[in-house]
Amino acid sequence: MEDFPELRQTVLDCTDPRELAEFYRQLLGLHYRPGDEPPATRDWLVLRNPHGGPQLAFQQVDALPAATWPDGPIPQQLHLDMTVPTKADLDAQHERAMALGALLLRDLSDDPDEPLRVYADPAGHPFCIFVV
Repeated sequence: MEDFPELRQTVLDCTDPRELAEFYRQLLGLHYRPGDEPPATRDWLVLRNPHGGPQLAFQQVDALPAATWPDGPIPQQLHLDMTVPTKADLDAQHERAMALGALLLRDLSDDPDEPLRVYADPAGHPFCIFVV
């Protein structure tokens, strides 16, 4: 039997780890790893999923050009996909994401096959929320 490594976390580079961690903590209902809670100032923060599964980590860098994808010269280097069960949930999560500081990049919520919206987080990383 072949063993495989387990995906532990996705790490997002950012100039302000606390700001970006707070955005995703509130958006996804994640919890800080013990010792990473505010007001701790660190250049590396980890958010854990209370239901298990992969974590998100945030690593400070001096500068990070925001992706201009899908229409500009700076490509997305990764993006996070999130799902909701219904179009009503998509609309509700849209309101939450915007209130938390997301920037709407593309609205395909009326797509009959796969309703979705594409956003940028406060550091400029694209992410999608779509209906499955």
